[in-house]
Amino acid sequence: MGRFRRMRMVFAGALCAALLPATAAQAGTTSTTTYTVWQWNVAGQKLNAGSPTTGMVRGAVGSIVNRGADFAAFNELCASQWRELVTQLRAANWPADPNNFGRFEPSRAAGTGVCNGEEFGNAIFSKRPLGTADRIKLPDDGTAEKRNMLCAPLLADPATRFCTTHITVASDADKLKQLAAVQTRIDAWARSGQTVMIAGDFNVQPHYPSLNTFYSATLNTSVNGGNTGLFRELDDNDSAHCPGYGEWTADDATVGPSPCGTMRKIDLIFVPEAALAAPNSYSADSLAISTDCARTKASPDGRCSDHRILVGTATVK
Repeated sequence: MGRFRRMRMVFAGALCAALLPATAAQAGTTSTTTYTVWQWNVAGQKLNAGSPTTGMVRGAVGSIVNRGADFAAFNELCASQWRELVTQLRAANWPADPNNFGRFEPSRAAGTGVCNGEEFGNAIFSKRPLGTADRIKLPDDGTAEKRNMLCAPLLADPATRFCTTHITVASDADKLKQLAAVQTRIDAWARSGQTVMIAGDFNVQPHYPSLNTFYSATLNTSVNGGNTGLFRELDDNDSAHCPGYGEWTADDATVGPSPCGTMRKIDLIFVPEAALAAPNSYSADSLAISTDCARTKASPDGRCSDHRILVGTATVK
């Protein structure tokens, strides 16, 4: 082979190598992504009477946009409110693809006495397009509401999956069955290397033994120990608000553990500990309940819900 030809081949190889994207090993770095997750049980029937015009939808959209959310989850949402959320999020230019950014799964069918005759359930939204949804039925609690877990992966990154659920209050036994069904799914995804984030109303508090198999063993505080799970909750490392527990989210008579205040936290956002870019690369904040909604018999003070919005951020590998 002539010297000129050899030099030309070496030059071409070097040029191709320069144009190829560097792998993480070549670059000496690990690729990371930061996601902001937004969660709200909106009391769509209880405080908003199934209406999309109380101000709750408008407030939710404003919060999602202003907080820079990548994912949003809703519980206790009526179908008319779902449609209005889709309309207003499109108008706010929030989704990258206005035709593929949300999923709704009813837990109560139309004509069952709620939502002015329409469906009632859970919803998820994503700033980036979603793939095919997983619509998972949870064990039946014998009530009119058929609880579910709703999930969907990112279309361009199927290893990143977002979920929501709303666990029953029918009985402790039913609650444990539904929590086990949720955990079985998210554990399987996490063990396969997926980044599965789940936000929802779990109707149990962080210090309850029923969540010991969710929280990682590395979480061990005075109010939350004995854990054996794969996940961290995005509000569990807040040094200013009861480490291991976080800030309260539900406005009712049930109290949290004595060091953590007089209200309870049942709205949670979990992410696999193994997916985190660093041990403390996550945080969350519980937002005050807005009183900017319509004043009705069910909500005489204009509260938009009986739950706070929970917003969390996680940097994952």
